[in-house]
Amino acid sequence: MRNAWHSRAQSDYIFDFATAFGWTLLTCGFYGIYIVYQLMRRSRDHNRRRIELLDAATTYAWERAQNQGIAEELRPHFERIAQHMAALRNQTTEFRDPTVFAILAVLARGVVEIVAFVLLDGDLITHDYAEGAVETELSAIYARLGAPIPPPNPARLKKPHNYVGRVIATVFSCGIYSLWWMYDVMTDGNKHFRENWVWEDALAQSVQQLARVA
Repeated sequence: MRNAWHSRAQSDYIFDFATAFGWTLLTCGFYGIYIVYQLMRRSRDHNRRRIELLDAATTYAWERAQNQGIAEELRPHFERIAQHMAALRNQTTEFRDPTVFAILAVLARGVVEIVAFVLLDGDLITHDYAEGAVETELSAIYARLGAPIPPPNPARLKKPHNYVGRVIATVFSCGIYSLWWMYDVMTDGNKHFRENWVWEDALAQSVQQLARVA
């Protein structure tokens, strides 16, 4: 759990749109290929890290529940966690290789970016709903163990972009609207990571609290 918590600096890349846009202009658009790569990479690596973190938090909670003699009482929470973790693991089987997407972006600029934006938005929604459900269950479990964690913020859940409308706007603006779309994809991910970090820090404090009384 500690490893997953500390490795977020490597997985959860925070974009600065102004910087990305500036480098895109300076490189005559070639930096956009790196943007596609980084967007796909951070989505993939963040999901993997969160699976590791949530798995560890669940395993530790189960051990503590057994030690306290309340494992059977909390079993329904753990069973629901297993269902939602399956959704997160399923995302690791989907084709999202960042290197391949970067190569495709070289061959078919514009089209690949649109495909990537649609996939990333859908992936974020699926990921957030699943991990938010796991966080909710873990919050209830850790509260029962005597080390409460605030439940996740339900306001963080987002709705999908209007894909058809955005594609049309991109085409009729000769690609200019894609910059706004890219901004949204970047900032949606940034916001998601920061929301996660708040909950992760609370989880770390709860685990440390339980460890002190073990």
